[in-house]
Amino acid sequence: MIRASKPASPTATRSLGSLRTQLLRWLLIPLLVLVGLDAFSVYRNALDVADLAYDRALLASTRALAERVSVVDGKVVADVPYVALDSFETDTLGRIYYKVTGTRGEFVSGYEDLPALPPNVPRSEIYPALVRFYHADYHGQPVRIAALYQPVYDDSMRGIALIQVGETMDARSDLTRKILFSTLWRQGLLVTVAALLVWFAVRFVLRPLMQLKAEVEARSPTDLADFDADRVHKEVRPLVAAMNGYMGRLQALITGQRRFIADASHQLRTPLTVLKTQAELALRELDRNPNDARAWRDMREIVESIAGTTDSTVHLANRLLTLARAEHGVVESGVVPVSLTDVVRQVGLELARTAVKKQIDLSFDADEGVMVNGNALLLHELVSNLVDNAIHYTPAHGRVILRVRRDDAAQRALLEVEDSGMGIPAEDRERVFSAFYRSPSAQQQNPGGAGLGLSIVRDIALSHDAQMKLTAAEDGNPACPGLKVSISFPMP
Repeated sequence: MIRASKPASPTATRSLGSLRTQLLRWLLIPLLVLVGLDAFSVYRNALDVADLAYDRALLASTRALAERVSVVDGKVVADVPYVALDSFETDTLGRIYYKVTGTRGEFVSGYEDLPALPPNVPRSEIYPALVRFYHADYHGQPVRIAALYQPVYDDSMRGIALIQVGETMDARSDLTRKILFSTLWRQGLLVTVAALLVWFAVRFVLRPLMQLKAEVEARSPTDLADFDADRVHKEVRPLVAAMNGYMGRLQALITGQRRFIADASHQLRTPLTVLKTQAELALRELDRNPNDARAWRDMREIVESIAGTTDSTVHLANRLLTLARAEHGVVESGVVPVSLTDVVRQVGLELARTAVKKQIDLSFDADEGVMVNGNALLLHELVSNLVDNAIHYTPAHGRVILRVRRDDAAQRALLEVEDSGMGIPAEDRERVFSAFYRSPSAQQQNPGGAGLGLSIVRDIALSHDAQMKLTAAEDGNPACPGLKVSISFPMP
């Protein structure tokens, strides 16, 4: 069916860019995101492991200090030698601070201003000791502190002392940087290797498409042979099949154009040759007898013959142009709902005078408002050709009936043109749709016909998805069977 052209999609005017670049982008960007998430997860896990290791060492130092806390004469004392104090106060990777608090909250030893244990710090579940770990700031530096409750007693008293040991975060920060750099370096190397592998894989996978591209570019303009769909991937085969189908339709179009040009040149050659011969004959008569009245009379006859031949040639040219427009779907006004009833009525009025001159009864029987989707100009041409043929091949005092019916059940619109002429033999009813073919009976009745009428009708009907059938007239007889042309259109 003739179809109206759709507006281009907004994305159709925007370049999609390189397929390889898009594949790499859609593969590598998610990979980078996943690698980043994985690096963050590895980094956090490594920090937890580092905290666990350093907290164990911090707890060991706290326990070592707790073993030196005792009760002497009812007082809590911490027996920490100077060598131990030096080891507590400094370390190769940072500083260590301690504080011992007695059973009544009194300061015993160490750094009195070391941050106190916050009230809501939970006890560590990792170690069986009564230890709590927390972060604090001490003299402008972040520190990690272990707070251990140590029971102390003698014969005179019992109680629990608090031993706090803190260390700066230098060692942990150094380990954190090493873990981070190691993780990022490994993940970066992984991404680089993955990008190279993906790039080579995409290039390898796209090689059949590149070969198909090279084959298309190397084709000559006249080579419309099919491409081998088995040479590309299964997902691309529908595209290759669509290309092959398009080239098949293009081949049919080119073949039709060549056939049309050949037929048109063949059909126009004869009348043009006749025109040239008649014109030369007229000039020869005038040159031979310039003052002879009879020569002028003969020339008038020749000029009248030229005029008649010219009319036939113009008629033939118009028919050829109409055939070309019907074959190749040239639509000036697009596809719209058209009243088939109005089109047939208009054609009947236009050709009524011709029917009256031949004393033919032209009748019109139609349902009102029968609509079809199509092009009004082409539908008018279709009906005109049918009615013109019917009038030409119907003898005087015959009849031509135009019918338009609506079949709501089948959603079809039916057009019938029936005449009482000589009809078309059953064996010729398929051949008459070929351009320039004329049956013997048609040549006898109308020697000047071009043989294009039914070919035009067939092409217009096909362009509207219509079904066409030729049969004998309903009231025909063996001597004059008549012809009924039935065309069924899909309704909107």
